[in-house]
Amino acid sequence: MADPQRFDLLILGGGMSYVGAIRAAQLGLSVGLIERDKLGGTCLNRGCIPSKALLETADLLHRVRAQGAEFGLAGSDGVSLDYGALGKRRDAVIDKHVSGVEFLMKKNEITVLYGNGILTGSTSVRVSGGDSGGVEASADHLILATGSAPRSLPGLEPDGRLIITSDEALERNDVPGRVTIVGAGAIGVEWASMYRDFGSEVTLVEFADRIVPLEDPEIGKELNRLFKKRGITIHAASTIDTETIRKDDHEISFQIAAREGDKRTDVTTDIILVAVGRRPLTEDIGLESLDGVELERGYVKVDEFMRTGAAEMYAIGDIVPGFALAHVASHEAVVAVEHLAGHDPEPVRMELMPRVTFCRPQIASVGLSEEEAKAAGHEVNTGSFPFRALGKATIVGEIDGFAKLVADAKTGRLLGTHIIGPHAGDLIAEPTFAQMVEGTAAEIAMSVHAHPTLPEVLPEAALAVDGAPIHV
Repeated sequence: MADPQRFDLLILGGGMSYVGAIRAAQLGLSVGLIERDKLGGTCLNRGCIPSKALLETADLLHRVRAQGAEFGLAGSDGVSLDYGALGKRRDAVIDKHVSGVEFLMKKNEITVLYGNGILTGSTSVRVSGGDSGGVEASADHLILATGSAPRSLPGLEPDGRLIITSDEALERNDVPGRVTIVGAGAIGVEWASMYRDFGSEVTLVEFADRIVPLEDPEIGKELNRLFKKRGITIHAASTIDTETIRKDDHEISFQIAAREGDKRTDVTTDIILVAVGRRPLTEDIGLESLDGVELERGYVKVDEFMRTGAAEMYAIGDIVPGFALAHVASHEAVVAVEHLAGHDPEPVRMELMPRVTFCRPQIASVGLSEEEAKAAGHEVNTGSFPFRALGKATIVGEIDGFAKLVADAKTGRLLGTHIIGPHAGDLIAEPTFAQMVEGTAAEIAMSVHAHPTLPEVLPEAALAVDGAPIHV
């Protein structure tokens, strides 16, 4: 066992918590970061970065094949996919950014301890089984950031061959001819969109009444329409009857059963991709021996500054309640660090966290849906505006979708924004800022937007809140 190491701050888990490590170093704290695998965590190695690299190719392939001739590109309909080359690009993107995080750790003099970390107290960890050897580390404060893993369902446990999760899907270097995806949340619809653009026959199964059930219902309705137009088969309010599953060497057969009624559909597919969310990794890390830490369904309960009930211990990311998103974890890490360092940060407000789903078309939202706003007691006005009315949307050849704003009827204050359409993930930044500063729909409407651009959809939707859009 190496000599004990002492820091001002220990971080257990080297995913997006690395952002907090850098902020702590900027504030003059000595930092020890414990990681058992690769820096960057799920997002960089098995989540957002590699999946979006694949989705970028899927979008480019669609645009060239389906729209190339329209844009004057001769022979574009003959473009084919080289998944082996795509896999190399995916891995290169990952390696580039892992190396970038490693560089930032060195630049900021952050000590990285590689190995499996087990809590021995609220601010102490034993590290073993990795490149750093056996190490006892302690600190004045500790941030717990152990991340998450894909969930499975009874009877649909991954076998790595016919039943897989997004982790295994990202490791594949081929395109299945037929794929059934269980779960139509963000992960499920991204893979459905990608595989369809790569040429797969895609069946999407969702237990809830609609796809993307956490989004505003109008967004789900529009995505459902566009997915069906693309040839994706959708079974909402349905589930796979696991007792009907039959496997052979190359395919898997089963029945999809409607949640209500007797309707059943026979399906044979090459793989089942289980995309029903992620579970927090809070087991077997020593939490059970600590006083004060409260768990609810495996999630660590924290306050608005990410403090747990244990002395000087904070928790961030996928192991705490809220949106399991990389940018949320980064923000939580910074708030936790600034708070433990004695600063006065703004508390974490989940209603200000933007969410983006990178299917085609993209979905982005922030704040409350119309239903949620009404349930919270607001009298609301809403305004929507279609992309097809924008000159820029016509120019780029992506006219489907719309932007919807939800505003308080009395004050005009923006309560929520919901976008489905081209570059929705980029467009959500403006309303996110507007909600942070308690802006109104009218203020977005009076802010001049350059022409021709896609952001023009926002002031038009804002004008529609008061029933006065210009271009429809």
